[in-house]
Amino acid sequence: MALIGPPALNTNPFVALLNDFRDERAASVPFPPGETRFSMARTRRFAKEPLPMLIEAYERFGPVFTLRVFHGNVVFMLGPAANHYILVSHASNFLWRDGHFRELIGLMGDGLLTIDGDFHRRSRRIMLPAFHHEHLVASVEAMLEEIGQALEELKPEAQIDLYYWTRRLALRVAMRALFGVDPDSERARSIDAAGLFEQALSYYSSDYVLRILRGPFTPWGRMLRAGRKLDRLIYSQISHRRRTGERGQDILSLLLDAHDEDGNTLTDVQVRDEVMTLLFAGHDTTTSTVSFMFYELARQPEIAARLQSEQDTQLAHRQPTPSQLISGELPELEMVLEETLRKYPPAWVGPRRSIEPFEFEGYRVPERAFVNYSSWASHHLPDVFPEPEAFRPERFTPEARAAMPKGAYVPFGAGSRTCIGMRFGQLEVRAIATLILSRFTLSLPADFRLEIRQMPTISPRRGLPMLIGARASAPPAEVSAAA
Repeated sequence: MALIGPPALNTNPFVALLNDFRDERAASVPFPPGETRFSMARTRRFAKEPLPMLIEAYERFGPVFTLRVFHGNVVFMLGPAANHYILVSHASNFLWRDGHFRELIGLMGDGLLTIDGDFHRRSRRIMLPAFHHEHLVASVEAMLEEIGQALEELKPEAQIDLYYWTRRLALRVAMRALFGVDPDSERARSIDAAGLFEQALSYYSSDYVLRILRGPFTPWGRMLRAGRKLDRLIYSQISHRRRTGERGQDILSLLLDAHDEDGNTLTDVQVRDEVMTLLFAGHDTTTSTVSFMFYELARQPEIAARLQSEQDTQLAHRQPTPSQLISGELPELEMVLEETLRKYPPAWVGPRRSIEPFEFEGYRVPERAFVNYSSWASHHLPDVFPEPEAFRPERFTPEARAAMPKGAYVPFGAGSRTCIGMRFGQLEVRAIATLILSRFTLSLPADFRLEIRQMPTISPRRGLPMLIGARASAPPAEVSAAA
């Protein structure tokens, strides 16, 4: 028996805007204080630099406030208590599907990212076994093989764009480990999956007014066109696996046969939606995290030196074992990873919509209000993380981590919507970082200035150019992957 998914959303933007206006006017309680007058200047500033804008509003109004962004009021809730309230203690009062990323359903469909309620709970239970420890172990060999091949492209004294290099690498890993597809096969090579995701997600970097438009040459049309091309690859694999019974250790194979305790299975469309979501999340978040990590290491080479010293001691010039990568057994690297995710959490904002009115920190919030938490802003509150712009891995020593308030650190969300691929993503970042550091040092061109763009995830706006240097004591290139 197949799971019954949610009803399809009306994609007419004018209907959505009209309903938003009606919900706001029908609010049974006032919105929290803030800036509630229409302002295109505020809207455009939020699109370009939301972090300083949210921090300024937090300092003026406190942990809950209202900003009118484009056509409607948005309630923002920042800080540890707010994150815990939305994600854990009162999560059932908030819907993802009706929030400000609802257009993403046009690309992702009804995967774990875009669904709510009982369908989300049942879908998650079906998918959880695919991310158990034994399946992570099985993915390490493909991961190390792909990273090793990609490292052969890097030559000392050359310059690369680390962001795009990692993006190609992470998508190849995702296609093999998550999807079971050889990225060098004729079918896979005929589709530039990384470019198609970039094309699709550029919808969210377009002007707010342009996002309303529909048609083949609009941002919406480009997103749907990219999605259809990706669909050809995904559905062809689903059809082939169903027809032949062919299975492997990849996530797609597991999803085709997965079921919950009531015998519910996923339809082809539901499998497609989950695979599309995992392909997106499985390469996009890894790409941004690796890029921001090496940006910070290039600015603080003494931290990079500590990581390389740890490698020399713990690995003795051998590639890491699956156990070391999965469990995070390199403590210096682990603190650098967690500090990177604090300063640059890939999923920077969590858009929701309230179901019923509620009260938080003495303020009432209406039903059907847009309510957003932001890990990016919460991780930059100076009363939670002193000097938040400083990159300090020691914030995440075991003692410091244990002393953090509940809800302070939420790079992967929390509660029932914690990212299901969190451990896979962390594993991949550890593997890429460890193998790069074992061979090279990376530095920034003198004239580079980081600019961050916000789509559903944050990333370097113009890529990340880096200069490659040979590591003085680099191990032999022929060292083989750990069994």
